Amino acid sequence: MRLLATALAALLASAPAPDVCEALNVTVSPGPTVRYSEGDNATLYCHISQKRKTDNLLAVRWVFAVSPTQEYLMIKMTKFGSVQYYGNYTHHFHKQRLRLLKEKHGTMYKFLILSLQQTDQGHYICKVQEIGKHRNKWTAWSNGTAATEIRVISSKTSDDPTYKKKHEAWKFFEGKDASNCCWLHTRC
Repeated sequence: MRLLATALAALLASAPAPDVCEALNVTVSPGPTVRYSEGDNATLYCHISQKRKTDNLLAVRWVFAVSPTQEYLMIKMTKFGSVQYYGNYTHHFHKQRLRLLKEKHGTMYKFLILSLQQTDQGHYICKVQEIGKHRNKWTAWSNGTAATEIRVISSKTSDDPTYKKKHEAWKFFEGKDASNCCWLHTRC
């Protein structure tokens, strides 16, 4: 009996582990922070990889966060590809300004915010859920989240000639590690 228990334990130890819910790899670009002038159109991309099964479907949500405690669901693309608007974003004015499009065989989603305003400044979070059929029921298999921050430069500020000079001077360094851009030159 003891030999049987030992053999069973060895067999179970060598058996593959059951499938466990794993996280999707989700990234948002551009990021981590992007600047736009008021009135510009913003394009954010949500890239998704490492789906568990190729035939599973994705539900993609974009959430707006003014602060970490204030999140608002804006727009969602369902697992079947239909787009739904939520909260204040259901109003006709916002529906005209927001677009969510599927690209690259469902591995990338493009979120457009047209005619940016100061109130659009904040964090944008892409939340993705992988959904598949299991025993004739839709089941969530994995999730993933990524975020970026949009900063909206006031049209008053961007019209100021001194702002333009400063902005152009520093634009070269945006998104770069300053240690890779700057050289210190000293004389001995």
